[in-house]
Amino acid sequence: MAKLTLITLPLLLAGCATMSAPGGGESYRALGTEPFWSVNISAGRMGYATPDGDFSDTLLSEEETGDGRIYRGRRIILQTSLQECSDGMSDRRYRDTVRATVDGRRLEGCGGPSLAPETLAGTSWQIVAINGAAVSGNRYQMQFEANRVSGRAGCNSFNGSYSVGADGFQAGALAMTRMACPGPAMAHERAVADILRGRVRLYYPDGETLLMRGVAGGEIRLRRVI
Repeated sequence: MAKLTLITLPLLLAGCATMSAPGGGESYRALGTEPFWSVNISAGRMGYATPDGDFSDTLLSEEETGDGRIYRGRRIILQTSLQECSDGMSDRRYRDTVRATVDGRRLEGCGGPSLAPETLAGTSWQIVAINGAAVSGNRYQMQFEANRVSGRAGCNSFNGSYSVGADGFQAGALAMTRMACPGPAMAHERAVADILRGRVRLYYPDGETLLMRGVAGGEIRLRRVI
């Protein structure tokens, strides 16, 4: 999802909002809970969805404000504010707080790009690449609790302790089952075990992606599930 550029300083100095032509190639997503709803804005359209149904609206204008933007359609008005927001369900955090009016009904939620978690504890991830090679399936995943990590990296299940400090992530001795698996699964597992044996640096290219890069070499790329 493309990032929404907010140009706040000139607007604050001018003390007024500016209008721009809608559908300028940017996209934006907002969502809320209780009730569940989402608004996806792209290519001049505003798509509204709930568990009970959805519809598409025409994006008529985009208006910059002092700390966000207002999107106006025929049936939907969405106002964003550059204030960190939690969805209250999965502990995901987002860049913006949003307020939507849909057919006169007012809704509140979060929007913009998701932010990196403040801690690994309570998060679950799908392993999507090991040393640059794409992988997929339920045999490739990792979960983190307060000081425990568990998962699978192609074949066997593993679990153990871990710590995170200023110098990076360090797993303790990992207990692992000893089942043999065909194909490249065993090689994937050995590669992940080698990386986790040493000190690991953590990087978040975006709020949904985690890179675990071994100081001694190797990389695990993960996509957030919870």
